[in-house]
Amino acid sequence: MTTIGILGAGRVGQSLAQKLAMSGHHVILGHRSMKEETGAPVGGVDPRISFADQHTTARTADIVINATPGDSALDRLTGLRTELAGKILVDVSNATRDADDGLPGELCYPGSSLAEQLQAALPDTRVVKTLNTMLFMVMTAPETLGTPPTVYVSGNDKQAKRTVTGLLGDLGWQPAWIEDLGDITTARATEAMILVVPHILRRHGFQPFAVSLTR
Repeated sequence: MTTIGILGAGRVGQSLAQKLAMSGHHVILGHRSMKEETGAPVGGVDPRISFADQHTTARTADIVINATPGDSALDRLTGLRTELAGKILVDVSNATRDADDGLPGELCYPGSSLAEQLQAALPDTRVVKTLNTMLFMVMTAPETLGTPPTVYVSGNDKQAKRTVTGLLGDLGWQPAWIEDLGDITTARATEAMILVVPHILRRHGFQPFAVSLTR
């Protein structure tokens, strides 16, 4: 059983926590503070889900998932440099500035990516980018889409990517749906895919979808 820390206890973090706990992992949901409010409580859903502050979560977990807002993630995680040293950091966030209607707007790191910025700021951490090209409900239930979806993986460390690929399998992703793009610089391609999302949401509403590769 792996201890997985999830930074961010919103819809993304809670959804991932429930599915990973169901797969047999112990999950720690990390709040910015223990007074932070969340949506529907998941602590009672599975005894393998617990809560802690983000410093404790990062220090205690074997693998850490960044599910915090992308526009503030770099500052927040840089403050956890010591706790994240030697760990795998799975980054599922997209760093954008909100448009007037609250949907994703411009990229915060054009010509780069949040994942690259995190890897540069956390040289002792193995950053792997994935799960950022879909609505959050698809992350944990890819089989519900009518067309087989694609999940992309970017990272410099091959062993870290193999470990994360195993976690993707626990979330329901079949091997044929997982596309390893290469090193961490390839994350700028998948993060740029967020630019299509607001247009889809404005036309079709909040319907599950993923940006996928069809062969």
